[in-house]
Amino acid sequence: MKRLLSIIGATILTMALGVSSAFAQTENYLSIGDSLAAGQTPYQQIDTGYSDLIAMKLRMTGQLSFYTKELAFPGYTTADVLKRVKSEEASDLLANATLITVSAGANDLLRLVQVNPTAGTLAFAQLQTDYALNIARKNMAEILDELKVRAPKSKVYVMGYYFAYPSVHATQKEGTNAQLIKLNKILQQQAEHAGAVFIDVYDSFGLNATNLLPNISDVHPNFEGYRQMANAFLHEYSGSKTLAISSNELPKPNPISFEQILEQVAKAEQKQVEKEKPSTAARAIQGGFKGYAAFMEKVRAKELF
Repeated sequence: MKRLLSIIGATILTMALGVSSAFAQTENYLSIGDSLAAGQTPYQQIDTGYSDLIAMKLRMTGQLSFYTKELAFPGYTTADVLKRVKSEEASDLLANATLITVSAGANDLLRLVQVNPTAGTLAFAQLQTDYALNIARKNMAEILDELKVRAPKSKVYVMGYYFAYPSVHATQKEGTNAQLIKLNKILQQQAEHAGAVFIDVYDSFGLNATNLLPNISDVHPNFEGYRQMANAFLHEYSGSKTLAISSNELPKPNPISFEQILEQVAKAEQKQVEKEKPSTAARAIQGGFKGYAAFMEKVRAKELF
């Protein structure tokens, strides 16, 4: 599973922007977290996300030496991100990192929200969300503590979240929006306590950003939405708007489906297996990683950030 996630991360990175370490500059940039960090589109694919755009701009201005989103994966909760940060395969990446962005917390909360996009309704249980927010708070504190130890050279930025349901009825937005505001406040408090920087993207979207979130059945932004997120980071990073990405700088879409990613993984693993003796592990990999079927079911149900 660990090896497979690494290959998926590498595949996503190569596909998205082709950022190369040949540009020997200053930042070693890691994007860590959920599907927003991985660059998931509103249509269940992976493409250019906010971290890819950040890397693109830093490369253009001579401020990037390395970039990967290998430590990001759709569906990750704060618990998953914490486990990933603690993993052995993350050690070298973190040790050499000078810049880290973290997206974690939305899946702790929004998986508890029941959405009917056709009816335009939202529902959740307050007790459950209160519990989830407290877990997110504890895990984020531990994530940031781990990054202090494992990525001592890095400046850490914690990405906030936007309201993900602009298409529901106005009367349905208040309750869920209030929970999102609580989540952002928790992320901001934990970031400040740990000496990290919180990136507020909430105002860039607001409550009615159907132009940035075009699929009423999906919580992920389009390129323009990711541009807003990247620019929020770049403004905080540079202290001005000098690094802002304009709409005409956005790359052309180059999406890849999860199925295509898994096909590429299977081919890569098969090539490796052919160099070695056959094993039961090889046969298992060809069928997809453990839990993949359940993961794809959730993706199709649009439940994951």
